[in-house]
Amino acid sequence: MERVKIISIVHLTHDVLKIVAEKPTTIDYQPGQAVDISISKQNWEHELRAFTFTSLPDDGYIEFTIKTYPSHNGVTAQLLSLNKEDELLIHNVFGDITYKGEGIFIAGGAGVTPFISILKQLEKENRIGNNKLIFANKTKADIIFEDKFCQLLGDNFVNILSNENIANYEYGFISADLIRRHTNEPSQYFYLCGPEPMMQAVERHLFALGISERFIVREVF
Repeated sequence: MERVKIISIVHLTHDVLKIVAEKPTTIDYQPGQAVDISISKQNWEHELRAFTFTSLPDDGYIEFTIKTYPSHNGVTAQLLSLNKEDELLIHNVFGDITYKGEGIFIAGGAGVTPFISILKQLEKENRIGNNKLIFANKTKADIIFEDKFCQLLGDNFVNILSNENIANYEYGFISADLIRRHTNEPSQYFYLCGPEPMMQAVERHLFALGISERFIVREVF
């Protein structure tokens, strides 16, 4: 465990924070991985929660993009009360999502966070290629980094909203038909991260489309 100070903390959306903190001297991680974090605050030091790095391994800081739940009175609600110079406790790194090759990233809500660092790394290496992102949210206001993903992926950035039906956005939930319309070849990888019911539904769609399990990359807790 290492203790680090917060460098900055800002709102990206109505309920998503971007927290930048000092980089622990011993930390080692890959794009897509997460780490257990607790807050250096009385009664919260042992309340560990997993958050994905949205910084790159060679950055001189660590960054997290975190969806908050103020009404739950949990760790994310406590994060909303933190300021610059407050301290976080950084624990163990883990995670199964790593980049294996071009494909389609399918994310639900805050499940997009592993893909932020992976796409940042690909951008840095000029390897964005024909990678796509299908991003499911309730409303347009919930979309994290919409402008950045548009700039990075162009037409390969597909948004689907379950609670709003507006022009130029898919409406409803991720379906087999939606995936089929955006799949170029069966050898593409499919990267999944989001709420467990969503990931299970998407896996069923992929199997129905004849996608082999070896081409499906998902977080396993």
